[in-house]
Amino acid sequence: MRGWLATILILIGMSFPAFAVQPDEVLADKELEARARTISAELRCLVCQNQSIDDSDADLAKDLRIIVRERLTAGDDDEEVMNYVVARYGEFVLLKPRFTLRTALLWGAPLLILLVGATVLFMNRRQQTTDASAELSSDERKRLDAILKDG
Repeated sequence: MRGWLATILILIGMSFPAFAVQPDEVLADKELEARARTISAELRCLVCQNQSIDDSDADLAKDLRIIVRERLTAGDDDEEVMNYVVARYGEFVLLKPRFTLRTALLWGAPLLILLVGATVLFMNRRQQTTDASAELSSDERKRLDAILKDG
């Protein structure tokens, strides 16, 4: 029975997110450390790609955490730290990309393509029904009757 309990406790412990911040990285100033954690939660680990640098054990994530803390202790505000990291590693480092013209086009292009496609289909369908409903002239009717009799 004790084995099952230990297994359950281990599994529960593993289900909580593991913060990879090492004790030697933690800043003495609690306010700066809280700001560093907030910023780290918004930055993507470039190795793991689906984790924040706060959650990743990768060496590059540790380097990024150290850069964030160095910039904060140097006096940068949160926006300056984010801009510094983005300038160095690109927009991909942000877990939530900034809204720019490029991201608007990225998210809007599928919708635009869908709207253009629907318009083309609607116009094509409308033209087909207009063509199908056209009456035959008397000359066309005579020629059709002659073709049907000969065939």
